[in-house]
Amino acid sequence: QVQMVESGGGLVQAGGSLRLSCAASGTIFSINTMNWYRQAPGKQRELVAAINSRGSTNYHDSVKGRFTISRDNAKNGVYLQMNSLKPEDTAVYYCYVHLYSVGSLRVEDYWGQGTQVTVSS
Repeated sequence: QVQMVESGGGLVQAGGSLRLSCAASGTIFSINTMNWYRQAPGKQRELVAAINSRGSTNYHDSVKGRFTISRDNAKNGVYLQMNSLKPEDTAVYYCYVHLYSVGSLRVEDYWGQGTQVTVSS
């Protein structure tokens, strides 16, 4: 069993910063790619940032230069530092990881519960 716990959302004014955290726990052998998605009201969920096991990163064009994804393999954690926030960043943010559980030979996918980020103008 694997559990995902997110934290760090909230209300912030435009131009402000927030840091999201997500930690996986349970019978984890290794974690491959760790991702942050977001979903705004009436819109499809979209990939914001991803980081693989070697530390290579990818970002949605709209957040490049403002958001930074990082991971702590010892804590099975992934983080999203969000700077220069804009009202259009308002959404529910979800972490999403691909991992191997102990004793399993197949990749498993897990979502966090989501955390609300609201940016006021």
